Amino acid sequence: MKPDFPIDRRRLLQAAAGWSALAAAGGARAAAAASDLSGVTLRVGTYKGLWRPLLAASGQAHTPYRIDWRELNNGVLHIEAINGDALDLGSGSEIPPVFAARQKSSVRLVAVTHEDLNNQATLARKDSPIRRIADFKGKRVGYVRATTSHYYLARQLAEAGLSFSDIQAVSLTPSDGLSAFARGDLDAWAIYGYNGQIARTQYGARTIKTGVGYLSGNFPIYANPRALDDALRRAALSDLLQRLQRSFAWINGNFLAYARAQSAETRVPVGDLVELFNRRSGDYSLGPVSDAVVRSHQDVADTFLKIGVLDGPADVKPLWDRSFESVL
Repeated sequence: MKPDFPIDRRRLLQAAAGWSALAAAGGARAAAAASDLSGVTLRVGTYKGLWRPLLAASGQAHTPYRIDWRELNNGVLHIEAINGDALDLGSGSEIPPVFAARQKSSVRLVAVTHEDLNNQATLARKDSPIRRIADFKGKRVGYVRATTSHYYLARQLAEAGLSFSDIQAVSLTPSDGLSAFARGDLDAWAIYGYNGQIARTQYGARTIKTGVGYLSGNFPIYANPRALDDALRRAALSDLLQRLQRSFAWINGNFLAYARAQSAETRVPVGDLVELFNRRSGDYSLGPVSDAVVRSHQDVADTFLKIGVLDGPADVKPLWDRSFESVL
């Protein structure tokens, strides 16, 4: 007998997959609950205004373990701290792990977040004649070495028929770059995050290009292999990744609350943060490692080799750890 309603096989399979994922996540939470994590302290790297206020604002901060937050302002520092066994979990872009792969650093990439690429921007001063990337030739252009800005600037230059040798490239930290841009010591600046927004709102910077089309939007979460090998710390890490996953999903419908929490920590005006969010290239999320994520990362490594940033090939695949797929 045929049923009196249509069956959508694809939706049934999707539902089954969803039920399986929920069951796996429930099992992981039960396993974490069964372990006494009260004596565990996770050393977690954070950026000002990001994970710490996010967990608090989204109601995910009451963990059964202690978190020792360590503020480090770039992914290179997160990986160095993990490699030196001073951190259990950190995060950053795809770029620092490329160098980590080349140097055989002790780090694993266990999940990936998807974040805004419109706040990764190549800017020009308001009084500059620069209107396109091709106009960068001979100009003083700031960037942050071994970060997303290094990568997308290289790709944008190549697209315009230029390279770093055609510009006066100046590697600066984000804060030093902002000061140099404000003084007029830079004609253009490849930068990300709040500093770019300050350059626009306070100094009238013009956006020439964003990271859309040049960056994947994948931002790996870095883990310490020693923590992964420790049963209790692994259980705590599993719980924390799930909390972060819920928090990232929460952002999309509750950004004003998050912006207020961010502003309290960063002193960046709430209105500026909301403007960044409203201009975002896509919604926020946190998910497991996939084949596409690994391929994208290898493309980054191959590009850096091609433009001469690396002294040899880097195989990033061994860095990726897919053991949290069942809970994410």
